[in-house]
Amino acid sequence: MKTAPNILALADALAHMDIGAAQMLLHELQSIDVAEALEQLPVESSSLILMQLPKRAKVYAAMHAAYQARLAQLLSRADLATIVTEMPADKRTDVFKALAPSEQVALLPALAQAKREDLRRLAEYQEGTAGAIMTSEYATLRAEMSIAEAIDFLRQEAPDAETIYESYIIDEQQQLLGEISLHQLILAPVDANVGALMATDIVYAYVDDDQDDVAKKIARYDLLALPIIDRQHRLVGIVTYDDAMDVASEEANEDFLKSAGVEASAPTLNLKQTPLFQLYKKRVFWLVILVFGSLLSGLGIAHFESIIESNIVLVFFLPLLVGSGGNAGSQSATLMVRALATGDVVLKDWLLLLGRECLVALALGVTMAMAVAVLGYIRGDAMVALVLILSMIGIVLIGSVIGMSLPFILNRLNLDPASASAPLVTSICDATGVVIYLCIAAQLLPQI
Repeated sequence: MKTAPNILALADALAHMDIGAAQMLLHELQSIDVAEALEQLPVESSSLILMQLPKRAKVYAAMHAAYQARLAQLLSRADLATIVTEMPADKRTDVFKALAPSEQVALLPALAQAKREDLRRLAEYQEGTAGAIMTSEYATLRAEMSIAEAIDFLRQEAPDAETIYESYIIDEQQQLLGEISLHQLILAPVDANVGALMATDIVYAYVDDDQDDVAKKIARYDLLALPIIDRQHRLVGIVTYDDAMDVASEEANEDFLKSAGVEASAPTLNLKQTPLFQLYKKRVFWLVILVFGSLLSGLGIAHFESIIESNIVLVFFLPLLVGSGGNAGSQSATLMVRALATGDVVLKDWLLLLGRECLVALALGVTMAMAVAVLGYIRGDAMVALVLILSMIGIVLIGSVIGMSLPFILNRLNLDPASASAPLVTSICDATGVVIYLCIAAQLLPQI
């Protein structure tokens, strides 16, 4: 298995303008490994060697968007046009969208007319839709073709198609009629008719469908590619399984960042390359919001100052109880966000899941209460132990219900359920837990 080259040796070769030595270091590596190696170097050095690589388009496509943009500023218009032309249509569109408007205007005239028009069309689709991730490089056939004619035609189309494992049958108006696999074409008699063998029960998506739904559909039906049509049922592109995997990865990354209370406005967050101010902006919003949320816990404590003064032992158990509620709520929220994201549950399931969650939370609360009751009796007395038992059960139960319900509420309001992040759930459960604990203590323990 090949590994990334020695970066110091590569940097030394570039410093001495020894392009041959640098190429030898990178020659047998996969494109993604080459891209990773070049990203470790100053962008000026990378630009020197990129155009010398035979697989420059694949290397450039594998780089992070921020590094691509920096390289684009250094490459000449002709060199950038060469790289972009050699890239698949969907990757070419991604690079074009990442460029500054002035760079886009400068690049377009350097492209061949067919590439330029295709690029403009794909770039018009709204981000987050199927159109934004599809490619226009796919194989098409006509229903009246014989198998022999179809195979000959595919040989001509193959160099420009992203995949020929599935071919799509269209009519003169580009209407999608059916599909046929390469496996079927190879095994069929050469004089058979494509229209007679094609499958007509096609799984497809519309060009304005959400890209996350497209990725789920590809996974659900185990497809190599999904045809994309417009509202007139005309074939306009395909989304391949590798692009669907990228979408799923981006969605998982976005949900992961949101679960930590970090703004996820970009598909990737590279800690080494992202500017410090951008990192600050991504984190500051939720932290400021949660600062004020934490004040609710303080208000609860202030309201019950007398009971705390009378029973100072309560302070010892306060972090334990409040933390347990936050932990239970975070667990419930994480499970529910995942279930909503995968489609395992929908809004109408809330009542059923509420009952199940209450039973599970009750069992968890009783188990945890038994553990802290012993400590309560040792540190205080039987009444303190009783307060801890009732508080733990109530806090875990309420925390779990909050954690489970918040993603549903956000989803009902057409907001991202992943925004029910662990910090947000924890802050709400903390304030609720303080009130529950001290209310129970005020009812059962003596006050001065």
